[in-house]
Formats: sequence, C-alpha cells, structure tokens
Amino acid sequence: MLKGKTIILGVTGSIAAYKIANLASMLIKQHAEVHVIMTKNACNFITPTTFETLTGNKCLVDTFDRNFEFQVEHVSIAKKADLILVAPATANIIGKMAHGICNDMLTTTIFASRAPKLVAPAMNTGMWENPILQDNLKILEHYGFQIITPDAGRLACGDTGKGKMPSEDTLMQHILLQVCLPHDMQGKKVLISAGPTQESIDPVRYITNHSSGKMGYALAKMAKLRGADVTLVSGPVNVKAFLGIQVVPVTSAADMYSEITQRSADAEIIIMCSAVADYKPATYTDHKVKKSDADMSIPLTRTQDILKKLGEQKSGNQVLVGFSMETENLLENSRAKLTKKNADLICANSISSGETGFAVDTNKVTLISAQEMKELPLCSKEETANFILSYIQENF
Repeated sequence: MLKGKTIILGVTGSIAAYKIANLASMLIKQHAEVHVIMTKNACNFITPTTFETLTGNKCLVDTFDRNFEFQVEHVSIAKKADLILVAPATANIIGKMAHGICNDMLTTTIFASRAPKLVAPAMNTGMWENPILQDNLKILEHYGFQIITPDAGRLACGDTGKGKMPSEDTLMQHILLQVCLPHDMQGKKVLISAGPTQESIDPVRYITNHSSGKMGYALAKMAKLRGADVTLVSGPVNVKAFLGIQVVPVTSAADMYSEITQRSADAEIIIMCSAVADYKPATYTDHKVKKSDADMSIPLTRTQDILKKLGEQKSGNQVLVGFSMETENLLENSRAKLTKKNADLICANSISSGETGFAVDTNKVTLISAQEMKELPLCSKEETANFILSYIQENF
C-alpha cells in the first residue's frame, strides 16, 4: 500500500525505541522506502545496525558524518520524504522542535522538510502532564504537526498512567491515513453497514447468517484512507475497525434499521453491506428452554427492508449502494433489486467459489448501475472496496 512512498522515522532516547524496529519492518513489507534518523541518546536503547539491516539504508545519527550518499544529506533526505514520524518523541525533542532548535541530524532534517509530520510522545506520566510540555505540543499543532496521543498503562519506570507510546499497529495506521491514498473523498460523509444481525428465538438461540463483516469493514477502511468521514453501523463481528472510524454496534435488524435511518440524512454516500436476517421470530417469550423446543416449529415474520426504506427517502444528492448475494440468477435478480430498491448501484456478490463470499479475504463483484454492468476482477476485499469507491466517485 506504500509503494513509492518514502517514510522517515525519527527515533529518540526513550526505552520505547525498540518498538520502532518492528514498525520499520512493517513499513518495508508495505513496500515503503524507509530511512531512520536517530539521536545519539537513542543509540543507548537500540543500535543503528538494527535499522540498517531492516531497511537497507544507512541509519543517520551524526550531522557531520562524511560517509553518506547525498551532498547535503539532511536537505536531500528531507526533500525525498513523503512523511516524517518522530517516535518515540521525548520531552526534549518536542521542546526543540517547538522552539526551532536544530542542533542534530533529526531536527535539521525535520526543519528542512515540507512533508507531513507525526509526533508520538513517550515519557513518564509526570512529564506528560507537565504544562510546559503541553504548551510545546500546542505550538507544534499550531505549525501543522499531528500529535498521536499516548496510551495509558504501566510504564517502563514502574508508574501507571498516561505516557505510553501506542502500538506499532496504531502508528502504522496513522502513517497510512496520511500518505497511503489521495484524499479524494475529503470531507464527504459516508455511512456503511456491515456484518450480520441476530434475531433472538429464546434466551439461548437466535437466527443469523454467515456474514463476517469483512467487506463492510474493508469499505469503511478504504473510505477513511481516502479522507472520508466514516460511520460504520456493525452487527456482531470479530473484525477491528480502522483508526478514526466511528463504529455503532447493533445486534438485531430493528437496531440496524433504527441506527441507519436516523443517520442517513447527513450522509452523502450510503453503502448497505450488511447481511440483515430476512426473518425474525413472530413472538418471543423469555422462558427456560425445554428439551422439546429443538423440534418446535418457530413462527417467523419478515424484518424491515432497510435498503428499500433508504431508497424511498433518499435525497437527490445522495448515492445509495446495496449489495446482493444470490444463489442463482445473480445478475438478473441484482438488476431487479436496483430498480425495486431505488438504489444507484448494486454490488452483485458472487459466491460461486471458495475464493468469494463470506469469511474469505477475496471477492468477485459485478457493479450494476442504470447505465451498465461492470465486472470487477477477483481480488482482495480491500482492493474490491477501492474499486467500488472509485466507481462511485467517477459516476455519481
């Protein structure tokens, strides 16, 4: 996802410095070009050789090191950077950046670069809460630096409180948000539903389906990476949402109907990717389950048709997208659904092989609009999500 991107990691003198080795490895796996600049104090916690082995690039420490590739290295590498992340960021480096002190390779490179800059503080709770530090962070934010709020927990000093550097995965998500994709959906409000619903039969049993939520969560992630303001209404799943997505958990079809319809008026793009149970028990009484209950015939009634309701009430500037998964006559039934539900786009979801459908990580979708049918290639659900969002951007 980061092919062609150059990321500079600034590592300072904190015990959390060891975590950045794993982050560097994660970035390399995403095909980024990674350069690491360390302060001299950082070398007390992790060696430059570690980063050189992981990245394949010389780890820079000394401003006046004569063994380098570029003529004026802090300027040359600053120009190459698509993003600079300072992590862990000590109170010392935060103070220097806030007040324009450039007395080492890291600070001079930061000040020479016009790339976006992320700062992940890591320090003792008392230092984090110090008003001088907080003032310095406000200065950095004023000049466009983005501060990644530290976690709370047990710190290396033995204290418990705020000041712990977030996980490498969280840092990675912040990087992806900044530089992974063009922000062509910046400011757009996107409402997405995902996952299954559950309809209670009794205190033990419920009606549901095999939806894993992966496709809906992939759509939410890719929309967020493209700059959208994303709300994800999700049934019960085991998938973690991407950073910055507002997740609204629901259980039943009635819950999802309520949340989606209430929030739909503010959304510019609505994507119904959830697999809502079509039926629910006609009656439900809270009682102890009897042995004979397993053989009982359970009277059922249909749940509310959320996509149809959204089609009836959508405004002229909204784009409504539905998903269709049929066991037969997929394209014909999906085209009929486009008209019946008053949707702008139906994503016909193939379940013809083990590589598509529920739970797996790949998908094969045909996009059906009033103008055309467009078959997408078999690819990952994230790639499929990006194709769908690009189609919406280009055609509506």
